[in-house]
Amino acid sequence: MKRFCLLLILLTLLPSMASAWWSDEWGYKKKISLDVKKLQQDGVTVPEDAFALVRLHTGNFTYFLDLAEKGKDIRVLAEDEKTPLKFYIEKLDPVNEMALIWVKLPKDIAKSAEPSFWLYYGNAEAVDAQEAAASYDVSQVLSYQFDSSNVKDLTANANNPSEVTASNAEGGLIAGAAVFQGSQIIRIPTAPSLQMSSVTGWTVSAWLKPEQGHQQNSVLFQRSGTAGTVTLAIKELTPYLEITNAAGVKQEFAAQSSVAVDAWHHLALVATTDSFIIYINGVIAGSFPVSLAELTGDITIGADAVGARGYSGMIDQLAVYKTARDANTIKFDVDMQGTGSALLAYGEDSTPDSEEGGESYIVSTLNNVTIDGWVIIGILGVMFVISFMVMIVKAIVINKIQGENKKFQQAFSKLGTQDISKLNSEQTEEDEEFDESPLLFSLTTEDGSFAGSSIYRIYHVGVEEMNKRLMKAAGSDVSQSLSAGAMAAVKASMDAVLVRELQKLNSQMVLLTIAISGGPFLGLLGTVVGVMITFAAIAVSGEVNVNSIAPGIAAALAATVAGLTVAIPALFGYNYLGSRIKVISADMHVFVDEFVAKLAEEHT
Repeated sequence: MKRFCLLLILLTLLPSMASAWWSDEWGYKKKISLDVKKLQQDGVTVPEDAFALVRLHTGNFTYFLDLAEKGKDIRVLAEDEKTPLKFYIEKLDPVNEMALIWVKLPKDIAKSAEPSFWLYYGNAEAVDAQEAAASYDVSQVLSYQFDSSNVKDLTANANNPSEVTASNAEGGLIAGAAVFQGSQIIRIPTAPSLQMSSVTGWTVSAWLKPEQGHQQNSVLFQRSGTAGTVTLAIKELTPYLEITNAAGVKQEFAAQSSVAVDAWHHLALVATTDSFIIYINGVIAGSFPVSLAELTGDITIGADAVGARGYSGMIDQLAVYKTARDANTIKFDVDMQGTGSALLAYGEDSTPDSEEGGESYIVSTLNNVTIDGWVIIGILGVMFVISFMVMIVKAIVINKIQGENKKFQQAFSKLGTQDISKLNSEQTEEDEEFDESPLLFSLTTEDGSFAGSSIYRIYHVGVEEMNKRLMKAAGSDVSQSLSAGAMAAVKASMDAVLVRELQKLNSQMVLLTIAISGGPFLGLLGTVVGVMITFAAIAVSGEVNVNSIAPGIAAALAATVAGLTVAIPALFGYNYLGSRIKVISADMHVFVDEFVAKLAEEHT
């Protein structure tokens, strides 16, 4: 029995152990999963030195304002939530709500049952833990990502350029990019770490976006050595390789496919012991059985060594490796970095409090609502409160009036035409007191037995009008009978009170019509703005997949739900109260006609 109890306790603790929070000092975490099955469908496996590009935007990330300055609180952990992973931030823009983070994936991530890693954040006191230089494998000797300020090597080799005339600009494939206009160049001085030997092989790769009509014979990459020169160029939008030996003999090898203008393409040149291979978008576009001895000179990007044959367009993510990368690794980089990348799935943001029971879909959706969406929802919330207050108060008032009307009608139905004046005389004092406080008549019964009855107020005016005329007739020698004109005047006075009573009954009902018609339109406005922001963020980040779109769209639709939540109860309440008001209106019209008819019968 004791063993059974111990086992039961352990089983109870397993879920909490599995979801243990890495550190209580961090307020949020997000699970990011790698779609290995999609890679397998493309015939690609996860390389050992792979980077994952995490693209955060309003569609998949909510708490940009909770990030510490420059993202110093960001931590990346392996699936076990214990092992830190190396990472660095290429761009973080909390104002425009986007971030680009490079994460060095674990070597065995593909073997996991659920390949994933965790992003922790939300600690204002944290120190920066980025390790850009340490993140790169020793085989990568140069990495230019062209941020908006300068061009520098992010690897530990510090192979920075000696000459840069190309400009850096936003609008690159991932963040910034180098812009060439036909006469710009990036020159990289020779260094021991930049050794390019056919014995070990080497690789040069980059993303390029050529311009229209300026690629007659443009150099993308060139380097020379004692044995000759290697040039990767583009002619009429077709990449080709130039090999010039020490004797000046040139060989040209054109790729089997070309690139399109104003579109991003991944281009890689791989040198092995006996051949050169050109890859376009991760696919072999040409393999040429030629080799060249070690290259030791300066590297030029965008033009040749003398600054001629300039390239026009943009270049992003320039990388140099001192090994020959295989087709699988190159294709993985293309799939991960490309604008249509869908290899990463972003989970919901969670807190320590939400770990035990998880977060509901409604809460997670609301967490993704943007500030403009909350403004719309806030306005709708005010409309919701006002419409419910109107419906509640109106229902109380109408119930009160209907009850008092029924009570008065029962009393009035017992009276004959001879007893009308008696009823009026009994209520004279209360009626006068009631006339002194008209604004409170529907909320009190202290002014008389029928003070809350709208029909009684009509009756009261009719009796007063009759008394005036009867008293005038009593002071003269004429008969107390009244003319048809006098009866019409009495009815007109009663109709005037009836109209005023209807105005009071229908007051504030316009607020319900505003909620009915305006609520859905405000909600639609919030949805349209939210969808617009979501797609704008996706366009900036370059990530297009359902995991990035769905949270933003769901949050945008929350505004429409809020609008309908305001309109639907208001619609039901308006129709119900309107029908009750019509009943009271009918009772008042019937009474006026009945009362005037009895008076006419008695006094004409």
